Amino acid sequence: MEYGTLGRTDLKVSRICLGTMTWGEQNTEAEGHAQMDYALERGVNFFDTAELYPIPPKAETQGRTESYIGNWFKARGNRDKVILASKVVGRTENNWFRDGAIPAQLTRAQMTEALEKSLKRLQTDYIDLYQIHWPDRPMPWGSNPTHFNWSLMDGPSNPIEETLEVLGDFVKQGKVRHIGLSNESGWGTMKYLHASETRGLPRIATVQNAYSLINRTYEVAMAEISMRERVGLLAYSPLGQGYLTGKYLDGARPPGARTTLFNRGQRYEKPGSEEAIRAYVNLAKEFGLDPAQLALAYVNSRVFVDSNIIGARTMEQLAVCIGSIDVKLTPEIEARIDAIHQVHMNPAP
Repeated sequence: MEYGTLGRTDLKVSRICLGTMTWGEQNTEAEGHAQMDYALERGVNFFDTAELYPIPPKAETQGRTESYIGNWFKARGNRDKVILASKVVGRTENNWFRDGAIPAQLTRAQMTEALEKSLKRLQTDYIDLYQIHWPDRPMPWGSNPTHFNWSLMDGPSNPIEETLEVLGDFVKQGKVRHIGLSNESGWGTMKYLHASETRGLPRIATVQNAYSLINRTYEVAMAEISMRERVGLLAYSPLGQGYLTGKYLDGARPPGARTTLFNRGQRYEKPGSEEAIRAYVNLAKEFGLDPAQLALAYVNSRVFVDSNIIGARTMEQLAVCIGSIDVKLTPEIEARIDAIHQVHMNPAP
């Protein structure tokens, strides 16, 4: 395994991060525990979860993933072996996150409630990296970042400065070591950094955004922020929700796969996506590589990426994903990837 520093912190994290969002829906607790055992044995010391998980989000399963992790910590007695990241939801009309069945938003009371509940489920007294899962303001993110109704810019929100003050208090209390963002824009990231510099508040360490061969939009503006401000990318969906393995080509729907079960793959089924995916799959086969490992090795190799968040339903998939750390792309392969990108640029932002 390879290791690097998380942002400007003193945390040394594995280049591969274990994502957990399938545990409690597609995976049982025993399977989640087996994945954590295997990952830790392979040198993965960085796990990412969220109060939202598992996916798809539902009232009856919310928080289950964190509970599985907490039970594993208790059973193994190894909390100190893991750099643990979790997230608080941003603004949403879903009312099952907070007491009183109210829509969630980033107020001090709601953020405090969220953190305390996560700590209890995780059976720990601190979280190494606590992230805002998505912004508390109208902005383009997720599956439609290029189709945003800008007339909604004046919609409800809580000020970034106030959110950062609450996170700062969590750090002072010792319940959070470092803080991060997720699904954030360049403007939002710089606002957080400015607030930390001008108000003496904790600095954002990372941004967790989607990044893959079929979604390299992070390179347009955010990568420069990562490099110049040392706010590393935690890349999620590096396999495009499994589409870059090629398993969904020609409309295939393998039994047990996420898109087969939940019909949630629209982000990766936009016009031009299938042609791009086929090109990358064919490139991998030409060079004798597993398509998943080609896609993951590319993300692993980007200098602005602090860690690559992989996820798996089966142990076989997990072994392939973690094994991508041993795959090094040649200049020839990188040139071929860029050539495909020129023709099929970001079909699935």
